[in-house]
Amino acid sequence: MPLNVDGNETAGPASPRTGPLTGIVVLDVTRVVAGPFCAMILADMGATVIKIENPKDPDYTRTFPPMVNEGESQTSAFYAQYNRNKLGVSLDLRSADGKEIFKRLVRKADILIENFRPGVMDKFGLGYDDLKHENPRLVYAGISGFGRTGPNSRRPGYDNSGQATGGLWSMNGYPGQPPVRVGTIIGDLSAALYAAIGILAALREAERTGIGQVVDISQQDAVLSLTESAVVRYTVDKEIAGPLGNDHPFVRPYGQFPCADGYVFFGGYTDKFWAITCALFGEPGMATDPRIDTMEKRFDPEVSEKIVNPLLERWFGRYTKAQLEAMAGDDVPLSAIKSIDEVIADPHIEARGMIVDVPVGGRDIRMLGLPIKLSGATAAAHDPAPSLGEHNAAVLQGMLGLDDAALAALREDGVI
Repeated sequence: MPLNVDGNETAGPASPRTGPLTGIVVLDVTRVVAGPFCAMILADMGATVIKIENPKDPDYTRTFPPMVNEGESQTSAFYAQYNRNKLGVSLDLRSADGKEIFKRLVRKADILIENFRPGVMDKFGLGYDDLKHENPRLVYAGISGFGRTGPNSRRPGYDNSGQATGGLWSMNGYPGQPPVRVGTIIGDLSAALYAAIGILAALREAERTGIGQVVDISQQDAVLSLTESAVVRYTVDKEIAGPLGNDHPFVRPYGQFPCADGYVFFGGYTDKFWAITCALFGEPGMATDPRIDTMEKRFDPEVSEKIVNPLLERWFGRYTKAQLEAMAGDDVPLSAIKSIDEVIADPHIEARGMIVDVPVGGRDIRMLGLPIKLSGATAAAHDPAPSLGEHNAAVLQGMLGLDDAALAALREDGVI
């Protein structure tokens, strides 16, 4: 969507957004990660995303490390990673003028994303029941700790809240030791992905019927959906999933194994992959050894511990991670367990476009790319995350037709 304006703020992004969502307008009233990441996915795919922040209380991840530059030009690369390709508008939604401007933006929008606790937008008079009268086709996505319904819906929640209450935390770690949180914000990230899926489904429905709806995403729900077989293991066998370290609940061999310079993942548990592995490492007869010649036998914990694992450790211990991948990675499920510097240097990651250059503080900083690959999409340069209110003029004049005097008055009153 072109935005042309004369004013003090930046006129718009450095390059027009392209992609399958070109022409879709998203209002991003979110902060931290779950909401911003969801909106960024849509922006990466071509949507015009307008990030709206309170001028007195902006997204506090603007202060999260790592920082690029120092002093007044200091910029958060953490913030930039989840807010690239967006337009930045500052707007106080508590003020009467702010509410009116927001409603006018809603009339122009296709999607709204917020990640307040349920009820907060209603208190502003800007909840879905209010906004659907401004724009009946609006897709309204709410991401929260516990969702919009249920007895815990009003509770505050962070990523760790989702990991704790969704069951994942209790399953992570080592047997006999206290549970360990998953080493990334999996609750935020999974909620963002589910929100993007729900938004696109609701958008399709709105395009077909002219009627929008609420997309209700709970971090707890998102985390629970990631617990694999834990629910059915309990409902069928009353087995309560617990920490397993690097092991699978029943599939063996399927885990971490040491090698000459670190560790690899090996998952050649099927009869086919087991026979290939035995041949690759010079002992083809082990594929027909009557103690371990079937998948069911190798699944047995005692057999795995006493026979299979020592065999694999002897084979793998002779080689480095790179050597193992080179000799076996194309034939069986064997992968180096890589540190993040090794991942960034991985030529396959490079070929997949998973590390991209994004301007931050006048420099190009390498950060995560988009995992969604569409054959019809053309690569586009990434625009930097906006500074607070950077595109006030571009959006409020270009979209709403406010003149210079109106914009100046809104600045003077602290509305923007």
